[in-house]
Amino acid sequence: MTADLTPMMRQYHELKARHPGTLLLFRLGDFYELFYEDAEVAARVLEITLTSREVGKGRRVPMCGVPYHAVTGYLARLVERGYRVALCDQVEDPRKARGLVRREVTRIITPGTVIEEALLPPRAGVYLAALARVEDRWGLAWADLSTGEFAAADAGPSELPMLLEEVERIGARELLLAPELREAVEGRLNAPSRGSPVHVTEVDGWRWEPGRAERALREHFRVHGLEGFGLAGLPAAVSAAGTLLQYLQETQRSPLAHLQGVRLLALDRYLALDAGTRRNLEILTNLRDGSARRTLLGVLDRTVTAMGARLLRTWLARPLRDLEAIRERHDAVADLVAHPARREALREALRPIADLERLVGRIGHGSATPRDLVALRASLERLAPVREVLDAATAPLLRALAAQIDLHPEVTDLIRRAIVDDPPAALRETGIIRDGYDAELDALRTAARDGKAWIAGLEAAERARTGIRSLRVGFNKVFGYYLEVSRPNLHLVPPDYIRKQTLTQAERFITAEMKEREAQILGAEERMADLEARLLDGVRRQVAVHAPALQATAGALARADVLAAFAEVAATRGYVRPEMTEAPVLRVRAGRHPVVEEALPAGAFVPNDLELDVEERAVLIVTGPNMAGKSVYCRQAALLVILAQAGSFVPAEHAVIGVADRVFARVGASDDTAMGRSTFLVEMQETAAILQGATRRSLIILDEVGRGTSTYDGMSLAWAVVEYLHDVIGARTLFATHFHELTELAALLPRVHNVNVLVQEEGEEVVFLHRVVPGAADRSYGIHVARLAGIPQPVIAQARRVLAHLEAASVGPAADTFLPPLPGRARGALQIPLPLQVPSPVEEELLSLAVETLSPLEALNKLSELRERARAAREGQGRAAGHAERAGHADERRAGGGARRVQ
Repeated sequence: MTADLTPMMRQYHELKARHPGTLLLFRLGDFYELFYEDAEVAARVLEITLTSREVGKGRRVPMCGVPYHAVTGYLARLVERGYRVALCDQVEDPRKARGLVRREVTRIITPGTVIEEALLPPRAGVYLAALARVEDRWGLAWADLSTGEFAAADAGPSELPMLLEEVERIGARELLLAPELREAVEGRLNAPSRGSPVHVTEVDGWRWEPGRAERALREHFRVHGLEGFGLAGLPAAVSAAGTLLQYLQETQRSPLAHLQGVRLLALDRYLALDAGTRRNLEILTNLRDGSARRTLLGVLDRTVTAMGARLLRTWLARPLRDLEAIRERHDAVADLVAHPARREALREALRPIADLERLVGRIGHGSATPRDLVALRASLERLAPVREVLDAATAPLLRALAAQIDLHPEVTDLIRRAIVDDPPAALRETGIIRDGYDAELDALRTAARDGKAWIAGLEAAERARTGIRSLRVGFNKVFGYYLEVSRPNLHLVPPDYIRKQTLTQAERFITAEMKEREAQILGAEERMADLEARLLDGVRRQVAVHAPALQATAGALARADVLAAFAEVAATRGYVRPEMTEAPVLRVRAGRHPVVEEALPAGAFVPNDLELDVEERAVLIVTGPNMAGKSVYCRQAALLVILAQAGSFVPAEHAVIGVADRVFARVGASDDTAMGRSTFLVEMQETAAILQGATRRSLIILDEVGRGTSTYDGMSLAWAVVEYLHDVIGARTLFATHFHELTELAALLPRVHNVNVLVQEEGEEVVFLHRVVPGAADRSYGIHVARLAGIPQPVIAQARRVLAHLEAASVGPAADTFLPPLPGRARGALQIPLPLQVPSPVEEELLSLAVETLSPLEALNKLSELRERARAAREGQGRAAGHAERAGHADERRAGGGARRVQ
């Protein structure tokens, strides 16, 4: 098949066969070119011209190309779409090649293995994850190649959802799976409502074998066993971590020196926030455009380093559950709040420090540039003031961070001696290594300088020797150095000149001494370039040895940055330190929603109190008008808990917060059309997950449960959910609803209480006070909100008439009357009352029975009597409904069928 192809295309086919499933970018001169189906895909995705190329004996194939110097931008677009891209480069100097230049795939770039600075979001991580199953256990591993972060988790047979939540929490770009797991996992990760999709990559099943995975980990970390990482006896976690490591080794073709260990993470030690809760509470991204604007992250991100910004995301998405660790963070924030000068000094000292995590990542990866090394040196030289500020603090955590910041004098000294202060950007350029670092390089530079100095003086010397005043010395890549003499002066050319090239108006010559000097200069420059490349690689490898210590320093700097950001927000926004306790309570005085407050003018937000206690006040039924602030009040409670357990102060006058194990927030309505799930089905599935996953230590926010179905169905479900939360789970719960009938539960269940959001009526106008008080609301003011939204006035007027009729029908026999018609309509429509009827006599008597005083026989007799009375009442209602329906049909016939009932 390839016999009739050119040698270059045979080379292409050989490399392409080794890397199936990738787009192969084949380096040809100054371009990366793609062929066949790869070219068609790339031309479509990158919106570049698809052309063709002759590959032998008149045969042409599709082809497109991109400039090698601009390849990064094109890579970003391909990887963002989920494609794997193999970079095939020339791995030998074309000037030294005998025949075809040797090419090899130097790196495979996938969605989860991006390391190029231009492709990385500076304030967020890029994660590759791997999910494994060994017998009945699950294992998950994840790594950020750009920083060297590497972690794993182990879970039981029923804990797969917890691991998938972690995949979503870290925002993994790519997930490695064995083929047999793909169908079971992929749909649960890539529901349209879950935001950015996770690109799933299948990895052959044999690679997941725990023994093979363990060998890969031991060989890379150079250890005899995995006990030091906590992975011994956890084959599923080992399988995931080892497979992920092998995938990185195969795709990166680099030493991965910055992957120095894998950390076993116990996920049940952190506050659990599922994807829906993070989305509904807008912790990291908002619901409008997916950005960090108007989010909890946006409010708190006062970090001054990229490392701190990424860690802040982690702390908000994975708050703590350990009470002592939370208090330790609060102590640190309190120290920095109490000492503004210290806080400002720390932030100013951190501000000029570069992204050490990613600098060390590129060094360990082997892709660091000379400018990366200089940036690392400059940052290390600025660490002393940071350590001094932290060392002067009183909080134990801040002092511990000071001890973890090493100044790394040996690394600083090495880079200072080896690399010039302002090196060139390109790796193959000379002038990277400082004079005096290497004797051989110094000698070559001296030779090159001497040769160039001789060449520079040659023109004047030859003019004087020959008398040719127009003689000049030139250089080109084809002929090297030459002497150019114009035609009128050719008779003055001395006999030792050797003719090299004839031009129209001149001739070019060389001399034997010139060729000797030229060989000296060009040979020295070529050898200098090779030697500098080797020396630079040696510096990188020496620095990479210090990767673990450098990463520890970077981690301490990031934590200090986040704590200082927490303190800055607390000081400028008036946050207070929460009193943390193990008791499942939530008592807040004058609490505020951190995001809404920041969006409003200063002092405009109305603070509110909140009290929840599983012993006496477990469930709050929150009622009130639309737009009055019910959802803000409920979400505010969840955000205060998340803030406190992340280590931040909270927006309130005072707060006592019991550590929660999970926070659930089911708010709003959304459907999942692609998965065939209606709004109500999504609502019920999310509610079911809460009822099945919540414990007594959880905090639950439920907003408008049951509104996605009929009034009676929805109200019944909401009622039953509240009872279950009260009787079975017992968790702290805020339940916002427009089903005012649910407020009756406060009289039936001892730990259910009512609160409502106040409004003030002024004629037909309503003023929202945003103040939450005890008791139940009596109206929703939905028509008023509709008017504010711009609903046409005729619709508003008719709605008011319908509402008045419904309210009258709920307390009197008005079901067979007619409503006033809309303008332009002949008649109104028959109204069938929708609200729940007042309790029937049977219900009243049943509720008043003293069951505990009845004998079994008396109870049976009473039950039989009540049943007969209820049956008779139902038959009477059926006859009345039939009469009303017949009357309605008759009315429709009289109106010509034009009227519709209000449903």
